[in-house]
Parts: sequence; C-alpha cells; structure tokens
Amino acid sequence: MSPTSPASPKKHNPAPTRRLTTAQALVTFLARQYTERDGRRQRLISATWGIFGHGNVAGIGQALVEAAAGGGPGGTTHSTGTGHRMPYLQGRNEQAMVHAAVGYARQSGRLSAHAVTTSIGPGATNLVTGAALATINRLPVLLLPGDTFATRPADPVLQQLEVPYAGDVSVNDCLRPVSRYFDRITRPEALIPAALQAMRVLADPAETGAVTLALPQDVQAEAYDWPEEFFAERDWHIRRPAPDTAELEAAVRAIRSARRPLIVAGGGVRHSAAEETLAAFTAATRIPVAATQAGKGALRHDHPADVGGIGHTGTATADELARTADLVIGVGTRFSDFTTASGTLFTGPAVRFLHLNITAFDAHKLAALPLVADARAGLEALTAALAGRGYRVDPAYETEYTGAKQAWEERVEASFATPDPTARPTQTQVLGLLDYLVTEEDILINAAGSLPGDLHKLWRTRSRDQYHVEYGYSCMGYEIPAAIGVLLATATHERPRPVWALVGDGTYLMNPTEIVTAVQENLPLKLLILQNHGYASIGGLSEAVGGERFGTAYRHRDADGGFTGPPLPVDLAANAASLGMRVLRAATVDDLRKALSEARDADGPTCVYVETETPDTVSGPPPAQAWWDVPVAETASRPAAVKAREEYDRQVAARRRHL
Repeated sequence: MSPTSPASPKKHNPAPTRRLTTAQALVTFLARQYTERDGRRQRLISATWGIFGHGNVAGIGQALVEAAAGGGPGGTTHSTGTGHRMPYLQGRNEQAMVHAAVGYARQSGRLSAHAVTTSIGPGATNLVTGAALATINRLPVLLLPGDTFATRPADPVLQQLEVPYAGDVSVNDCLRPVSRYFDRITRPEALIPAALQAMRVLADPAETGAVTLALPQDVQAEAYDWPEEFFAERDWHIRRPAPDTAELEAAVRAIRSARRPLIVAGGGVRHSAAEETLAAFTAATRIPVAATQAGKGALRHDHPADVGGIGHTGTATADELARTADLVIGVGTRFSDFTTASGTLFTGPAVRFLHLNITAFDAHKLAALPLVADARAGLEALTAALAGRGYRVDPAYETEYTGAKQAWEERVEASFATPDPTARPTQTQVLGLLDYLVTEEDILINAAGSLPGDLHKLWRTRSRDQYHVEYGYSCMGYEIPAAIGVLLATATHERPRPVWALVGDGTYLMNPTEIVTAVQENLPLKLLILQNHGYASIGGLSEAVGGERFGTAYRHRDADGGFTGPPLPVDLAANAASLGMRVLRAATVDDLRKALSEARDADGPTCVYVETETPDTVSGPPPAQAWWDVPVAETASRPAAVKAREEYDRQVAARRRHL
C-alpha cells in the first residue's frame, strides 16, 4: 500500500463584493428596496430630491449621476434594468423638498417614499420643519443630510457648528427629536445595519415618519468592498396586525351596550385603506361617522352615516352627537385637542372611549378601551364579531343624525350661495364655486390659515383621496410642494388628475419657490391664491382671545405705529407669473367661475388669483361648533382681553379629564 497522501487544504471562496463609495452603495441599496401589502409591490424609495453643496455634491451627488444613468463606477453597469435607477428631482428649498416627499408618500398610501439630500449647514437645518411634519403625520421620508468630516482632517470646516463640550455634535443633531430613526454613518461599514434599520422604520405602519442618516462628507466619498448580498432586492412587508382576542371581546361588549355611539375616523383609516371596511361596518351597525382633518374622506360626503368634521372646525351635526355620545369609537386618530376638541367636546356624563389604533400609545388615550390593530383588520374583526348578535343603533337615533345632517347641508348651501355674480367673492363662496366644479378625480391640498377650518366644515368630499389637508403640523408653505409630490404620485395615471393647491396670501409668501419646480417638470399644478391681506385665521383667533388682531394684517403702518394703514401694494399674481406660471386673475364671482374652469382643463402649471371679500354682507362660514382651549391673559388692562378672559373662565370650567 502506498502511503496516504496528505489532505489538500480546503479552498475558501470569499463572498463576492463590490467596490463602491459609501454614497454609491447607499443609492444602489435604496434602488432595490420594495414594499409589499395585500399583494401589491412597489419601490420603497422611488426618487431622491436634492440641493447640492460642499457637503453632498461629491458624495451623494456623484452617486446620483451614476444611478440616474444606470451605470456603475468606471462605466460598469451595476443596475439590473431601468427599475433600479434612482430618479433625481431638483428642489429650490430644503423644507419644501421634504413637503413634496410627504405629499408623495401620503398619496402613495405610505407604500412608497422619497429621499431628500442636502449639504451640511443651513441646508440640513432647513430640513427640521419638514421632518417634524412628516413624523407628526406618520408619513415616511428618508433624509440624507451631509455632515462634518468624520476623520476631522480640517476642523472646523465650512458651516460647522463648534460645541466646546462635545466634539461629535453637528447641526444634524437638531433632527434627532423629529426623526423616528437617526444614525450618523462615521464608517462605511456602519451603513449596512443603519440602512436596514432605516428601511424597517420607513415600512413600519406604527413607527414610520422621518428617518435621518447623517452622512459625513469624507465618508460619503470613501470606497469600501461591500458584500454583494447587501444589494439584493428586499421586500418589506407592511403588516396588518389583527386585534387581541380579549381586547376584541371587550370592544364588542362596549359597542353592544352603547345607545348613542359615535365613530371618530382619523388618518389611520386612510393609511390602512380601510374606507370600504368602515362603510361595511356602518352599514351593519348604522353608527354615525365623524371625521378629523386627516380622516375626512373616509366616507363620501353623501354616505348616510357621514356627519362631517368634528372638533373646533367641525359640523354642528358631528359636534352635537359628540356632546351626547355614550361611546366614542376612535379609529386611527390621535385625538388631538384642536382636531377633536377632546378635552371639552365629549361631555356625556357616562361617556366611554374605545380606540382602534395600530399604535398602543394612541390606543390608550382618553383612558380608552384599547383595540391595538390595523384599522382595516380591526374593523373587519369587529364587523364579524358583531354579526349575528343583532346589534344596530336605535332607528330613532339614526333618524336624528340623518335629519341633522340634512339641516347642515342647507347651511352649507347658504354659505356657498353667490347671489351677485358681479361682486367680489368671499372665501366660502370661492370654495363653493370650486365645489360645484370638481369631480371625484380632483385632489385639494391645504394646510394652514383659515382655509382648513372652512374646508373641514363645508367641503363635500367625493373620493377617498380628494381631501388632502395637512393639519397634524398645519405648516404654512406646505401646499405647493405637496401638490408637486401628489402629482408625481399620480403620474402613472392615463389622464393626469386635477391637483389644486389652495393658499392664502400669508401661506403663499412663506414658500412659493417650488412653483419653479412645477414649471421645470411641466406639472399641471392648479394653484388657487386667495388674497385677504393678512393672517385671517390667526387674526380671528387674536380677536377672540383679546389680542385685538395685533400684528395679523398686511398693511402699512399708521401714524401711531400700528398696522392699520392701507393694504400693502403686493401683487402675488405678478410674483407667480414671474416664476413661470400662467396666471388667471378673477375680480368677480363670474370671473372666478370661468377662471377655475379654465385652470382645471389646463395641461401646464396654472394659477388663479382672487381677492376675497370679508363675509359682512353675505353668508359666511358657520361659527365654531366647539370650544378650543387657547389660554387668555389672566390679568390685563385692555377691555378686550378682560372680556376674553371672562369667556375663557366660563368655558374652561367645563373642561374634563377623561380618566
């Protein structure tokens, strides 16, 4: 026998890698992330907004050049097709880019989102307001601000905040409290776990919001051998958690024992695509449905169970039902003070709360019976559990709220009426003319000023996504960029949907710059500017709380130094035209009717400009139907504040903590 040969050493086949910069790796990774819900699959990050400066131009900027062309470093291709390219969108203001991304995410049902990249310094800090808006509204957006050098070869660098007691702090730390996830990528390999965590949060229906990956500019450009599996396509499943059995049974008992139940539908109904399920639940139980700003549209305005908006800007029907309800069933709402008047409106002596919400934090508010679940899954479970148990509200209760709903409709018609076609229209008449024009295809976008209150009370929503009012943060300047995001989200439709951005003069002056983006992309944005020469909403509030409308009018100073002189000679229509929009001026009701119709048919960015009349001589919006707690000066020398405090003390005595 021959001696046994020594065994040959085993060959080790290392996992394949790809040499890319950190920025190139991140963009390549993002282009391969997908969400999936109910069998529908789409890109999680479908485009990147950007404004470039020294902190991101050579990193993310260079990577986006390659990703937009589908080519890899050195001319090699690391894309498996156009589906893995990363489209780039050019913005004019960093806050506005986030607003556009939020508008896109909301219109996409939170299943697809945009990334936003900026330089370090003012570009990064401009993200903070947009990030807060995204997080408060539970809408996904990925923020990729540049950051100061991780290796500190030059210190301080341009726009660096120096903190004497902490060398690792930069201005990006401002984004921590308004982000649902934050990480600073100080080494290339740290990107791998951070990017995966970022995607997890963006795709989590209970956790989503703004996600920030701060990217030091030297690390962005640093090359690393990345494991090939990092770039594999990944599907992030959007969960629909079902309710706990014990919580469901407690909820069923509470509903069956209720004589005057009321549903408060919030944004969670729409995020969960639970509109049809809610309609089926109300068909079985006949429980009326009031809506928050985010939930308006959960039922069509002409659905028998829809009783309109609730809270300070709610309808008389919904607010009176809230005062007498013995069970308030929240579905996907945060029960915020203004939107639902949660501390003062629910005054029934034995009122209880049941809250269906995907987050336990919200489900336990107002000492509610919690039903922690996805809105659609929870409503389906409730409908099934109540089936066969014979529950339905008393017919007299149904007759009561349907009659009150009809009476409110008559008040809406009176507010919208335009008896004199040659007169200057009021704000509510403007909404009435638009209301008569639109169909279920149209989408209305608003966020701040007096318009949200009028819209919440009066607008007749015709489709699940028609009403797009951002009121979680009520951010001035949201409307125009958000409309661009919505238009991008609906771009795959055969026929572009009419998208209207409704703004007052105060909001317009806050952030008109993305008009240039709409012109650049030739998006058929319909911009409606209502000029009333001041902050109408806060002026009314100021008057109610004894502030005498101080500092709320856009007027010249008078001889005493106040702002009661003639209106400022500001021409917002000329400004919009100078940014590239086609502008239609309307001086009368008749002019406005024609201009709105022409704008709706336009295939490019078009602005309708109208100066509104105060509702002194014609029907204006109905007054507030619920009280909103805004503290008033406890001591004052001016009669207006003294009187306002007396009214405040009277109202606050009825405030109630639900325990």
